[in-house]
Amino acid sequence: MSVTSGTKRKEGGVGETIRVIIHALIIALVIRTFLFQPFNIPSGSMKATLLVGDYLFVSKYSYGYSKYSFPLSPPLYSGRLPSGWLPQRGDVVVFRLPRDPSIDYIKRVIGLPGDTIQVKEGQVFINGVAVKREPAKPWIDVEEGVREQPIKRWKETLPNGKSFYTLDLVDHGFADNTDVYHVPPGHYFMMGDNRDNSTDSRFPQVGYVPFENIVGKAQIIFFSVYQGERAWEFWRWPFSVRWNRLFTIVR
Repeated sequence: MSVTSGTKRKEGGVGETIRVIIHALIIALVIRTFLFQPFNIPSGSMKATLLVGDYLFVSKYSYGYSKYSFPLSPPLYSGRLPSGWLPQRGDVVVFRLPRDPSIDYIKRVIGLPGDTIQVKEGQVFINGVAVKREPAKPWIDVEEGVREQPIKRWKETLPNGKSFYTLDLVDHGFADNTDVYHVPPGHYFMMGDNRDNSTDSRFPQVGYVPFENIVGKAQIIFFSVYQGERAWEFWRWPFSVRWNRLFTIVR
């Protein structure tokens, strides 16, 4: 009859725990590198689709992989592999800022390569045709029980049938009337849903976004928490979670 000492059992248990942890870390690294990467929303440029404090998963495989798909952005190749998987109008995407690839932005794809884009009196025109928009129920930002003034909201429908809501904070905003933008080949025109509070392709700080700079497509909000003052105090934290936003699809 063989006998296993308590010390050996303890050593075996510790070793097995370490192996499980290592395997879990490897699996997490593979998922983050090739499948899904988490991001959080730091600004209100995509309200009311995305709120400050939303945490979401971005699928890195949706458009193939570029160097920006991987940690540290290794310059292994240019373009995307595999090729042929292209962003569609209305997709919400994370991309690296062309002027500073160390910075991630999240916006909605409005213009495709070869398009002309213009904003006139707050309405978007694609290739000279006005994007359909209909008045929607005003949006009210309710946080901590404070009700702000209702904000004008539109339901926009792009030429491919994709519909979403945009906010119109002020009439005659500084970007409500623009020149005509000509989207170069291999580039995309991005806009935030919070039209009067979004630095996007209408401005030289962003400009046209190369396809290579797109990290992936926003898919699902897995966590959301109010980010206001004192929101993270221990006793307040559970009440700061936006439970109704958890596991909602980004549209």
